[in-house]
Amino acid sequence: MTLTELRYVVALAQERHFGRAAQKCFVTQPTLSLALAKLEDELGVKLFERNKNEVLVTPRGAEIVEQARRVLDEVAKIPHIARGGRDQLSGALRLGAIPTIGPYLLPGLVPILRRRAPQMPLVIEENLTGNLAPMLREGELDVVIIALPFALPGVKTRVLYEEPFSVVVPEGHRWQDRKSLKPGELAEEHLLVLNTGNCFRDQVMEACPGQSNTALAEGRAGSSLETIRNMVASGLGVSVLPASALVPRYATRLLKPVPFTHPAPSRKVALAWRASFDRPLAIDALAAAIKAVKIPGLKMAA
Repeated sequence: MTLTELRYVVALAQERHFGRAAQKCFVTQPTLSLALAKLEDELGVKLFERNKNEVLVTPRGAEIVEQARRVLDEVAKIPHIARGGRDQLSGALRLGAIPTIGPYLLPGLVPILRRRAPQMPLVIEENLTGNLAPMLREGELDVVIIALPFALPGVKTRVLYEEPFSVVVPEGHRWQDRKSLKPGELAEEHLLVLNTGNCFRDQVMEACPGQSNTALAEGRAGSSLETIRNMVASGLGVSVLPASALVPRYATRLLKPVPFTHPAPSRKVALAWRASFDRPLAIDALAAAIKAVKIPGLKMAA
């Protein structure tokens, strides 16, 4: 059994396709297939079920895949140990962020982190939570910024801040001069939300009773908060945005924010990283830099 074979096992478990797994490992498909067949013979257990359209991990294979991931994660620590762990803030940090956080947090975060940890550039992946989770688990990312709840075996989380939501209405809307709104009042309006699969959509639908989460009319969903903002500004309906998306740089006379009545719906934003990640000081530096970003309305965690 070799580390290369373990990498093949993990890649095939992730891709569920021999061609894509071989591409990911920079080898030919026959090379990968022969190596895995040899490993199965050596272990005396079938790791994968092969059919015409898909490769499935067997129950015993799933246990071996998880162990292989842990082994590869531990092996990745060796170069750092060899350097004596001199500087955990040296070297790129692979950061994931969900699309409703990244565009609003990163412009303030990057300059702060660059000053505090100039030798630790960020390699940034913006994606949905459902895509970031496996990338974190499988070691493609070091840390992710997500909205809670978020739970993965072997992954730690740290709350960064709580962020309230506000209603946004187009200029001239009957609510534009309201001091506050109750969530239930949105049931009588054309509510614009993000597409299915985005956790912020789910949070908005949960916070606004009376809206159907499964049968929204055509034209009521958008791919990003900026798309939603422009749909509201054009007069298509009303929506809900987090505080970070309502800072002055995004202000426009065509859109009016209206706070929710207390207590306003909100979300908790957190860092998540593998418990085995060997640069805890990098996590600390990232968390401290995020908490130093000045965004009105955020309640920073202690």
